[in-house]
Amino acid sequence: MKKMRKLVGLVMVIAMVASVFTACGNSSSEAENKETQGEKSGKKIGIVAMIENGAFTDMRDGIIEGLKEKGYTDDNIDYQCAAGDATALSSIVSNMTDGTYDMVFTVATPPTQAFVNAETDTPVFFCAVSAPEAAGVLTKMETPDKNATGTSNAIPISEIFKFAQNTTPAEKYGLIYSGNEDNATNTIKQAKEYLQKQGIAFVEKTAPTSNDVETATNALVSEGVDAIFIPNDSIIQDGIAKLVEICNEKKIPTYCSSATTVASGCFATLAIDDKGIGKKTVDIAMEYVNGKEIKDIPAQVVGIDYCSVNVAAMKALGLEKKDIKTEYEINELGE
Repeated sequence: MKKMRKLVGLVMVIAMVASVFTACGNSSSEAENKETQGEKSGKKIGIVAMIENGAFTDMRDGIIEGLKEKGYTDDNIDYQCAAGDATALSSIVSNMTDGTYDMVFTVATPPTQAFVNAETDTPVFFCAVSAPEAAGVLTKMETPDKNATGTSNAIPISEIFKFAQNTTPAEKYGLIYSGNEDNATNTIKQAKEYLQKQGIAFVEKTAPTSNDVETATNALVSEGVDAIFIPNDSIIQDGIAKLVEICNEKKIPTYCSSATTVASGCFATLAIDDKGIGKKTVDIAMEYVNGKEIKDIPAQVVGIDYCSVNVAAMKALGLEKKDIKTEYEINELGE
């Protein structure tokens, strides 16, 4: 009987010790989780855009979604838009480079240039800068040297024009841009170089303001263009409705560089997924968070995700889905 009591007592002691260790283990795990959450809660992350449009909004949302998937919350994130005002952008840059922000995400070229030119110690992760080297935000994509890295939505000029020529062959292209945005000017330069190599005629017009888009479009039409190409240009985007109206009436196909411009009425493009490139930019930033230096994190060019086609424009041109000559999945937009 005494042996039985001793055995029961021993079992109870072992059980008590085990429960203590289990509790300690749980407490340690909980403490570790709280510590991680505490570290995240103390982070301050800026997201900056020069203007808001469909593409940039989707990119911003992709960045925010990507950050939340990594454990950050709304309390960590500070989104600001300069609304096209250079003075406002300068103020935003000053506020976000005062040492209180752990990192900054910039949407497209102008805000990225502004932060890089400020020579800040705050790391910058750019989203959808179409020509990072030409924009001066780094010297080489493989080895970022200005405390900024990220994603490039380098416009696939040759692929877009090959697609255009296979779908609606043209003898003369019209090129329209504002002349006020480096990324758009660089895209037009690439378009001209490609068309020259292919022996395809072109004529270009600038529209410095959105009010000039109608006049520039009519000028292209009067010069007998068979198709029009539009780069990612916020000023042209603001006047795109009139451009599309004129071209659809004349049955002139309009090709562009962004799915957002297609959604606004242009006929077609080969495009990236705008939310997707935002999330990919966050993935790059996490390499820095996990210990890598910016100079060791190459900037990445994000490729084509799909072929975007505006249904209303397609109908206006007298085309059907089967007439769209592309190897990519067709993403139908608009009606």
